[in-house]
Amino acid sequence: MPGRVEGKVAFITGAARGQGRSHAIRLAEEGADIIAVDVCKQLDGVQFAMSTPEDLEETVNRVQKLGRRIVAVQADVRDHDALKAAVNDGVAQLGRLDIVCANAGLGSDGARLDTMDEKTWRDMIDVNLTGVWLTTKVSTPHIVAGGRGGSVILTSSVGGLRGHANIGHYIAAKHGVVGLMRTLAWELGEHNVRVNSVHPTQVNTPMVMHDETYRMFRPDLENPTVDDFAVVSQGMHLLPTPWVEPVDISNAVLYLASDEGRFVTGTTMTIDAGAMLK
Repeated sequence: MPGRVEGKVAFITGAARGQGRSHAIRLAEEGADIIAVDVCKQLDGVQFAMSTPEDLEETVNRVQKLGRRIVAVQADVRDHDALKAAVNDGVAQLGRLDIVCANAGLGSDGARLDTMDEKTWRDMIDVNLTGVWLTTKVSTPHIVAGGRGGSVILTSSVGGLRGHANIGHYIAAKHGVVGLMRTLAWELGEHNVRVNSVHPTQVNTPMVMHDETYRMFRPDLENPTVDDFAVVSQGMHLLPTPWVEPVDISNAVLYLASDEGRFVTGTTMTIDAGAMLK
């Protein structure tokens, strides 16, 4: 029985680990070949350890073990020319493009908007919003040129649908992703290209599970642990879990990428354990 995205090609940013790697593996399990991009270096101002070339190589190995092809490139989503070269080369090698997962994102120290420094603001907007736009800018012409339609999935957050203190730069960027998604849905619909956004709650990935997150959620404690974080995070949800797993987001991405979601476009899909109702 063919996979749900058998024979298709997916372009995924932030693919070295976390949600991006999970998306690559899940789509490959269902028959897709992958074009994978990740910055694979430590960016200035980011307090937690970012992805490495070894992480991206592990994604390559995991996809290849599933019998699928993968073209992997180290590139920064803020770099239009590098992104364009990566996707052009991937399409040249793999023959087509059907799915785009604009997943790459940044987390950084929080602060009130009236005290936040400009670099922190600009870095967040540049990666989490402009980087998403550039990802679509260099990739969607390939889907349109293929004439088969396709699916574009933008990674936002529950923070793209509601406010939260002290992370206004993140909230603004993730809200901006929703506006980008809705505009692209209008612009690409006539080509049978569907555009949607996914909105996770806290996800069990290296971008979330680190000391800076624990301190942000538990400012009442001097040295909070993951268990201290879990207590507050659980309280944000209706379902009995403090966070979701990367594959939970990947399953939503797979649905939106597959023909099962053939008439779904312009939607904000939450994978949030009920957080939006609290």
